[in-house]
Amino acid sequence: MAETEHKHSPGFVKLVEDAKTRIREIAIDETWRKLQAGESFEFVDVREDNEWAAGHAAGARHIGRGVLERDVETLITDPNREIVLYCGGGYRSALAADNLQKMGYGNVRSMAGGIRGWRKQGLPEEKPAPEKESGARSQNEPASPASDS
Repeated sequence: MAETEHKHSPGFVKLVEDAKTRIREIAIDETWRKLQAGESFEFVDVREDNEWAAGHAAGARHIGRGVLERDVETLITDPNREIVLYCGGGYRSALAADNLQKMGYGNVRSMAGGIRGWRKQGLPEEKPAPEKESGARSQNEPASPASDS
């Protein structure tokens, strides 16, 4: 998995640039400072499930871009709650921030630089615990139906 700058289509870049005229961004170091200080805010990774599973910023929760607008009102019920969104490089999170603002969320920011910038600064990452991956068994589920052990 190369951590290189993606080549985006001109139409996508234009859409993101338009969204960025209406949203606020936050620097990675400011986000990290807020986390270190124990400030209360929602730190949300909007990347795809497989991107999240490969590693995400420590302290983040996952609400994928594909379900964000559908699920956010049940997951983050206070429209005044501070929300910091991030993605791979800050493009998808900018679009997500724009949409959340349109839905009435008034304190949303997109983390400029995304996870690539986070990694470049050497900030901590986490991976989901193996038992949360699909196909994992619960502690009480037997390994096979005819276990004699």
